[in-house]
Parts: sequence; C-alpha cells; structure tokens
Amino acid sequence: MSWFANWFDSPYYHTLYKNRDEKEAQVFIDNLIDYLQIPKGSKLIDIACGKGRHAKYFNRKGMDVVGVDLSPNSINTANKDENKNLQFSVHDMRENYQENTFDVVTNLFTSFGYFEDNKDEQKAINAMASNLKKEGLLIIDFMNAKKVIANLVLNEQKTIDGIQFDIKRHVKDGYILKDICITDGKEQQQFQEKVKAITLADYSEFIANAGLKIIDIFGNYKLDDFDEKISDRLILICKK
Repeated sequence: MSWFANWFDSPYYHTLYKNRDEKEAQVFIDNLIDYLQIPKGSKLIDIACGKGRHAKYFNRKGMDVVGVDLSPNSINTANKDENKNLQFSVHDMRENYQENTFDVVTNLFTSFGYFEDNKDEQKAINAMASNLKKEGLLIIDFMNAKKVIANLVLNEQKTIDGIQFDIKRHVKDGYILKDICITDGKEQQQFQEKVKAITLADYSEFIANAGLKIIDIFGNYKLDDFDEKISDRLILICKK
C-alpha cells in the first residue's frame, strides 16, 4: 500500500492535524468566491477533500459540491454532512470523475505531489482538467516549496489527546519527507509523509500539458501576489 493511502486513512493522521485553522480556510474561500465571482449554484468538485472541510464551506456558500478522496475513513466522516447539493465519494484523483461537468475544480491545502512518478502527477492534473466544463476554473493551493525548504523545522514533538508525535523532517531527491513516530500508551507506530517539492515551473508544465492556462498566481490566502522567497502558499487559478 502507498504511504498516502496508509497514512491518510489512519486515525492518527486526523489526530495530528485536527486543529487546522477553519477560519483561515473559510476566509480563503470567501476571497476566492469574491475575486473570481463564482455564482451560487455553480458545480464544484473538491479533489482530495479529506473530511470535507472546504467542500462543506463551498456548499454553505451556495455551491453544488462533490468531494472526492482516496481515504474511505475520511469519506465516511464527510458523508455525515451530505445533502442534496453536497455529496462525497471515494475516488483516485488520477482518474476522471465526470468529464465536462464542473464549473470549478479545487485541489487545496497541499493535497498533491504524493506520487513516485511525474506521469501520475500529470494524470491527476489531466483528470482535473477533464472534469471541467469549457471555460471552467481549476484552483490549486500548494505549499511554496522553496520557502518550506529554506525554513524547514528538522525536529518537532507534539502531544495531542495523550498521544505523542515525534516528527523529523528532511529533503531528499526532490521530496520533503516527514518521519512520524507515534507513541500511544505502550503502542508505537511509524508513518512517513513524502511530498514532492513542486515549484511554479513544475506546475506550469503540468497545467500546459493538460490544455489549461494559468490566469492568476497568488502567494497567500489573502490573494496577495506570489513571491517564491516570502510567500507561504502557491495558489494557481487556471482556465480551460
């Protein structure tokens, strides 16, 4: 089993990241909707949606939303909030979901760069493009890999709900790796996150190959301009 299928479906993954900033995510979505003038009733698919925090907020803002993720545990949790305009499904981002169906495709919060082969990354972008209607928008929110590497925290320890997480980070062969040792009572487990340090140049190639055009590049959730030295995020707005 791939590292991401194993780790993302683990309850420890959700424990480690349970305190993600909901307000920040909502402000980001508000800013996107306002800037891009996305109308209510738009059909949106959130790729690698996790438990659906972004998908649910887009739905609250009036969108007709589908969220897909490879993790059955995440989708089972997300399903509890389904309604007639909000559905969730287990799905591999490398495969088309529904061709020429969606006004907006989103891939948010560094939910990309997991694969060993760049061909799989390209397949994922191609599938995102295929899901879009003509003139539809793809929104990608990724880390600014160059800043992350320049400011890498090598060692970190967290205790959450009585569970200890010892985290070591390093960069190897174009990947940012996070080795996570978990101590839960007498039980110990090891996981690894391995995310490709994808740059703007890399994304530009993937996106052009998929027949899309980058129309905006932002560096944070306030939608300020991207600067590879100081920006926290790499946010791409692409059009079919």
